[in-house]
Amino acid sequence: MNEINGKWIMEGLSKDDPNCIRSMDELIKYINKVGFLPLFKNSIPGFSVEEITDKDAWWGENPLEDPWEWRGRIAEQGEIAYGKLFSKKAGFVSKEWYPVFCNYRRDGYDFDTRYEEGLAGRKSQLLMEVLEQHNEILSSELKNSAGFGKAGEKGFDTGLTTLQMQTYVTVKRFQKKRNKQNEEYGWAVAVYCLPEMVFGTDYVRSCYSENPLLSKEKIISKISRHFPNSTSEEIEKFMK
Repeated sequence: MNEINGKWIMEGLSKDDPNCIRSMDELIKYINKVGFLPLFKNSIPGFSVEEITDKDAWWGENPLEDPWEWRGRIAEQGEIAYGKLFSKKAGFVSKEWYPVFCNYRRDGYDFDTRYEEGLAGRKSQLLMEVLEQHNEILSSELKNSAGFGKAGEKGFDTGLTTLQMQTYVTVKRFQKKRNKQNEEYGWAVAVYCLPEMVFGTDYVRSCYSENPLLSKEKIISKISRHFPNSTSEEIEKFMK
């Protein structure tokens, strides 16, 4: 994705290209096949939603053809994880591979243990305390409830990104804010929750008995099979 004269230009395919993914259902099948898929183009060739979809459909007039709209609908189905998961940027992980991914990213720690051992900061703890009290929560409400309002703590976005990267938080869906008249307005914003609320605690933690390094090797091997033009070193660097 490049910005030219204030406009985002996507580096995707033509709609007529036989390799172009044209629907949300096609994308879901592809994510379940490859296991992991960032939203935007990155250092690994072909490893993104951007590069395999219609470059002219993004932010278009038809939400059924717009990959930007698909991401929220996919997350809401609860069968694929979505959030800032790769190099602090957005992407998808299939349900099949999510426990392996969680084990690698959590490195053997539930959040409480990570915090108790000094491996998580106070800002992360403030966010998790609120998230643990809700089945789901709008990002703006999370920000205020955790004390990151106008006169409060700084670093809300950084803290939330860190928790997503560590797989303690996931995007459940997107929705628009409402004004005092209960009318929707503006862009749709993320609704967050603990991944255990989406996939179940036992499932999310089902690979905890495995060495996190082995989980990492499995992930790298999986991506390498589907994107052979990238090296293991490139994949490992991108996954951090």
